[in-house]
Amino acid sequence: MEPEAKPKEDELLCENADKGDPESVCHTEGGNTTSQDSSISNGDDADDKQEMVDLKIIWNKIKYDLKIPVDSTGAKLKESIHSLTGLPPAMQKVMYKGLLPEDKTLREIRITNGAKIMVVGSTINDVLAVNTPKEVIQQEVKAEENKKEPLCRQKQHRKVLDKGKPDDIMPAVRGTKERLPTVPLSGMFNKSGGKVRLTFKLEQDQLWIGTKERTEKVPMGSIKNIVTEPIEGHEEYHMMAFQLGPTEASQYWVYWVPAQFVDAIKDTVLGKWQYF
Repeated sequence: MEPEAKPKEDELLCENADKGDPESVCHTEGGNTTSQDSSISNGDDADDKQEMVDLKIIWNKIKYDLKIPVDSTGAKLKESIHSLTGLPPAMQKVMYKGLLPEDKTLREIRITNGAKIMVVGSTINDVLAVNTPKEVIQQEVKAEENKKEPLCRQKQHRKVLDKGKPDDIMPAVRGTKERLPTVPLSGMFNKSGGKVRLTFKLEQDQLWIGTKERTEKVPMGSIKNIVTEPIEGHEEYHMMAFQLGPTEASQYWVYWVPAQFVDAIKDTVLGKWQYF
């Protein structure tokens, strides 16, 4: 039974060692030794011993100070930037001598103390603001236009309208809608005060704008928009602009358009055909 008593002797030796020098050696069966350490890690020691690096984060013209372990990856850096700025990692483009890789550590990239890290990106709120639904934008534009002075009161149009209604203008009927006539719309004025006629060549998909000097043959598909407004005091007639290019500067104005044909002109030019 002597072999069973030996482990107890070993336990006694270890117990005596605990009461003495913290670095005392405990002998166990088989000649093995273990040392008793007086300090016990609480899990923070490893972090305290990591080499840190101080960085200057620059985003949206604002500078942030960041202290982070030099062995952190680019992905970890993005998480820290998120905590500072609120900018999600997926929305970040981090620059340090080029685009910073997410899978490499700051040590591997050779980032040192005081390094400036440039961050480009937009928050989710910024993105949502940019991607406002088209319908909302159109409503805001329309509301803004409603606040403006009526077109017929603006100086550039007033000088034409003040000439009065042309004597040979086609009769107009307010509050009705008619198809385009088979003959050109004539007797109207253009912006220079000259006479103009409109001919709708459906088989050629063209709008012919004729004056005394020449006739412009405009493809209907190239007309971007049509703007109309009733003429104050003569609401049975409209002033109408054909936008021939990408901006409002390309608008061709026609005055004294009979109101009953306004919708038919819009439908014909902008895509909804009128057949006869």
